[in-house]
Amino acid sequence: MDESGVAIVPLPGPGHARVARALGTGIVAGHFPEGAVLPGEPTLLARFGVSRTVLREAVKTLSGKGLLEARTRVGTRVRERAAWNLFDRDVLAWTLDAGIDRRFLHDLAEIRLAIEPAAAALAAERRTDGDIDILDACVAAMRAAPGLDPAFASADLAFHLALADASGNVFMHSVGAVTEAALDVVFRMSRPTDPQAHETSWRAHAAIAAAIRAGDPAAAATATEVVVRDGLRNGAAAVETTGSAPYPCAGPIRSEAGSVRKRP
Repeated sequence: MDESGVAIVPLPGPGHARVARALGTGIVAGHFPEGAVLPGEPTLLARFGVSRTVLREAVKTLSGKGLLEARTRVGTRVRERAAWNLFDRDVLAWTLDAGIDRRFLHDLAEIRLAIEPAAAALAAERRTDGDIDILDACVAAMRAAPGLDPAFASADLAFHLALADASGNVFMHSVGAVTEAALDVVFRMSRPTDPQAHETSWRAHAAIAAAIRAGDPAAAATATEVVVRDGLRNGAAAVETTGSAPYPCAGPIRSEAGSVRKRP
């Protein structure tokens, strides 16, 4: 325990990265609430067994990610959640480690609704034969895998990443790459649990692919919005059942469908 009564568990890794991860995970998990002041430097130096230079570098790293703010005569304060850079890969990974709740699912769904239907509309205008082949392969993999099979979630993830690629917009691709870890976890949470839900899910994705193949931007966008909203409902139901539990991210899941994802 530190002087504030919070347990700080050192994590493996080199120098300031290890300290940044331990503190960052504690912050996003709420062990250090928004507005709280971190324990004093002597306490943290003793806890982590590092030099003052290493500790300050870790604090600088977290400040750059929007988690901390150093103030003269006040100390190092945890910033409000709105200031955190959730598009930072480290912050996103720490958030997933801390556990997904309804707020996280809702926020992720909102950004997906702002981006993915637009990506699908662009894909309907710009798709290549190769794009269609990849989307069809993902749908086929979803259809072949029972809902609770990890291969289903893998194919689901691959479909949405391929959709971003098919848009032909590098920013769409970049957002997909950044949120990949979160989508990985959410898709594993929201896998269909019965045959009817399984069929509904793969057919909904097939509708997106069909609209893109037909070159119909409006239909592609509408079909994509349906899928995202269904995913939010299923994910929220999973949270209600399991609670806000940690979902450690060990890297994106892969399948044969996912292995053919293009890179710009």
